[in-house]
Amino acid sequence: MKILIAKPGLDGHDRGAKVVAHALRDAGVEVVYSGLKRTPEEIVQDAIQEDVDVVGLSILSGAHVPLARRVIDGLRAAGAGDIKVVVGGIVPPRDIDELKSLGVARVFPMGTPLPRIVAAFTGQGEPSDSGGLGPASREASKMKGAGER
Repeated sequence: MKILIAKPGLDGHDRGAKVVAHALRDAGVEVVYSGLKRTPEEIVQDAIQEDVDVVGLSILSGAHVPLARRVIDGLRAAGAGDIKVVVGGIVPPRDIDELKSLGVARVFPMGTPLPRIVAAFTGQGEPSDSGGLGPASREASKMKGAGER
């Protein structure tokens, strides 16, 4: 499993993203951290170049819906719609369904325990925690996509 953790937009606070990145790395997940103030287009480009399974967007600014939409649309337009997108940060409960309807695989609001986040990527924990984020899920998507061509 390889994940790109990105901070889109003008949000300059990355402590939470770094804590999550370190926890995932300690659990054996390959993590690429793209840094602060990345545009959705840069994130899409980085995700494709790094051949990641998941893009994790850390957003504290309140712009999670439009930023997630731009990243997901960009991935789909580039033929990389099999790369899952998750969102973490300050996400009001009222926005979770909208994010999921855009195609966000999982939402980790502020305060989500680190073990729950790690379990979602490693499959270690409750079966409901994995949410289909592992590499086997991406491979299945690729195979399905190949059969539909």
